[in-house]
Amino acid sequence: MTSSLSAGKYRSLRRLSDAQGRFKMMAADQRPPIIKAIDQKLGAGSASYERVGGVKRALVKALAPTSTAVLIDPDYGYSLAFDALPSAPGLLLTLENFAFEESPGGRKTFVMKDWGVDKIKRAGADGVKLLLWYRPDCAADVREHQHNLVREVGAACKAYDLAFLLELLVFPFAGAADHTTDYIEHKDKRPELVLQSVRDFASPDYGVDIYKLESPLAASNLPDPTSGGTDVAEAQRWFDDMGKLIDKPWVMLSAGAGMEEFRRVLHYAFKAGANGFLAGRAIWWQAFLQHYPDLAAMEHALATEGAGYLAEINKMTDAMARPWMQSPAFAKGATLDDAGQTFPSRYPAFA
Repeated sequence: MTSSLSAGKYRSLRRLSDAQGRFKMMAADQRPPIIKAIDQKLGAGSASYERVGGVKRALVKALAPTSTAVLIDPDYGYSLAFDALPSAPGLLLTLENFAFEESPGGRKTFVMKDWGVDKIKRAGADGVKLLLWYRPDCAADVREHQHNLVREVGAACKAYDLAFLLELLVFPFAGAADHTTDYIEHKDKRPELVLQSVRDFASPDYGVDIYKLESPLAASNLPDPTSGGTDVAEAQRWFDDMGKLIDKPWVMLSAGAGMEEFRRVLHYAFKAGANGFLAGRAIWWQAFLQHYPDLAAMEHALATEGAGYLAEINKMTDAMARPWMQSPAFAKGATLDDAGQTFPSRYPAFA
């Protein structure tokens, strides 16, 4: 059982959460969905760096002030939104290239070219986010590649003493009837694949500090958690079983769910011990989709409907989520590695 943290990772977790240890993080690193929507609205090839980055800047400006942290990508988002980031929220930067390699055996994730954990640390971020396309029944070479990538990122985050957030997404195989290259949550998603994916990366050998997890059941299929009944109990069991697989902090992603659907996801997840959320489209997608390219109208909708919804789920998180310091890994209390008068000599320098 882990009970201590290195100085950098401890500081990262504190920066990404609120004073009580709950994560209320907003994701603005989505690239393919925004690019695709702009091209559909304005014509193919219209999703320029300036247009995509302009959307991300608007998201950050409206929603960062009431988030404990912001996740943004380094290619389209950060350069155009950096000065809109308030000083208080923590910062997560995306590591992976959104373009993956697909074969009949599955998907291989790659780090963005000319980018790495070292640069994320140097940029002053509080954590590294890696999205991993994964399913336990993928081909052996794909599975080996994905596992090795997570180990490498975990080792780099340990070396640079930076929090590592791993996002796991199950996907349909190429050729399947429900296959898409964008992430779309399908109603017939198999919860056992979601749970086995979490189980496959639960070992501390991977160096993960926060898990960003999808709902084991499609959000659109989740029953109202306040309605009672056997279907509610069955849904809760899937979330409970997922939460028991890991002892580190974990948060929920929204996977493009609607606002009410994501409220239900959070209700089940918080009852299962989740420590918060890292969500994007559930918060801001409607404001973007309904009003773009009218940026003024979009910004108004973000500042009203988007920020209002974020405030609602923040309040829900305050009431129901477990602080990360109470995760099983820190049941004895989160202590500092190398603490004491000899800290200056014992705390390792960069290699």
